[in-house]
Amino acid sequence: MTAVVVVGAQWGDEGKGKIVDILTEHADMVVRYGGGPNAGHTLVVGDDKLIVRLIPSGILRPLTTCVLAQGMAIDPASLVTELDELARRGHVRAPGSLVVSDRAHAILPYHIVADGLRELGPGALGTTKRGVGPCYEDKAARRGVLLGGLRNLDAMGEVIERALGYWGPVIAGQGGTAPSRGEVMAHLRVLADRIVPLLGDSSKLAEDAVRSGKRVLFEGAQGTLLDIDHGTYPFVTSSNSTAGGACTGAGVGPTRIDYVMGLVKAYCTRVGGGPFPTELAGELGERLRKRGDEYGSVTGRPRRTGWLDLPALRYAVRVNGLDGLALTKLDVLTGLDSIDICVGYRVKGGITEDFPVLEAEHAVPVYETMEGWKDDIGGARSVESLPPAARRYVDRIEKEAGCPVALISVGSRRDETIVLRNPMSS
Repeated sequence: MTAVVVVGAQWGDEGKGKIVDILTEHADMVVRYGGGPNAGHTLVVGDDKLIVRLIPSGILRPLTTCVLAQGMAIDPASLVTELDELARRGHVRAPGSLVVSDRAHAILPYHIVADGLRELGPGALGTTKRGVGPCYEDKAARRGVLLGGLRNLDAMGEVIERALGYWGPVIAGQGGTAPSRGEVMAHLRVLADRIVPLLGDSSKLAEDAVRSGKRVLFEGAQGTLLDIDHGTYPFVTSSNSTAGGACTGAGVGPTRIDYVMGLVKAYCTRVGGGPFPTELAGELGERLRKRGDEYGSVTGRPRRTGWLDLPALRYAVRVNGLDGLALTKLDVLTGLDSIDICVGYRVKGGITEDFPVLEAEHAVPVYETMEGWKDDIGGARSVESLPPAARRYVDRIEKEAGCPVALISVGSRRDETIVLRNPMSS
């Protein structure tokens, strides 16, 4: 396959960092096409753990070109901090091997102030307070600041002045103080020299790579159920986190995409507010949280945990057009006597096997119980080497989703993976 999209099939945090890192062994280019520093991807290589928030997970592959596309919302300060941390760990990129779209929108200090103030009120959505939502608001309202503006800071200052004309009163109305134009400009002058050399036309770069037969991986952020159009609105992110977002966010046509892989955790998690029908409370929910290390990689907040939701997975397969699944964190379920799995919902009209996206807050899950397994599976490198109960669990997911399982993660390390099909490999 030449062009492969990797997308979360749940509420994010499905383990995209590890799976993308595995796939990029065979990739010439990795393009991050949406989201911002609100999405952290965790990479574990040996005993080293690295969290990237803006830079694509392919950064650990020195021969892979990494691209931050125009669909992203990028905090210049966070980007420079991330580059410095990568350099400190020895991951220094050659010129031209890390490209930032000059059409990506900049998250600026007033976005972060506004985001934080909103989360203090009764209408809080549980955002990461990184300014992503307000940045996308400016984009839609046509008062956004493109990163390409860093090439001409004087002209950029005029755009910032107009944006502050809106955000100043909004922030003051929430009891805060907006930064001045001078303060924002001083903030950017410190960062411009680091970022301007990285700027380029990411759309043309990705298109040229696909046309020339190079293997390009398009990396998503968050998950299907957080998509602004297809998620559990209003408890969603501010961008399109489904596979279609790869085309709009990266600037390539849909006919260029060869394969779409959806990441699904062997159970479900969610961070922040919003409906979560299969959520577990008490000891069992805490057990999954601790075994799965379910704490936000950006905020450190404990994630809500619950049983796997098959109707939601089928929904994700449909709206993304998934060709294959990467099943992650199967090892976290080891040791349970039994495992519940959501197969449908009780809604006002009766029982449905569809995910009730508009009624998710009040829908009642219908469960079936499957046998658990006790044997450690971290050393499994084939489906046949899994315990019988674990194999049946995988088979059930594949059958109910109507989508083949391509990879199975049985541990956090790169090598703790069962690879059934790698679409990036010849």
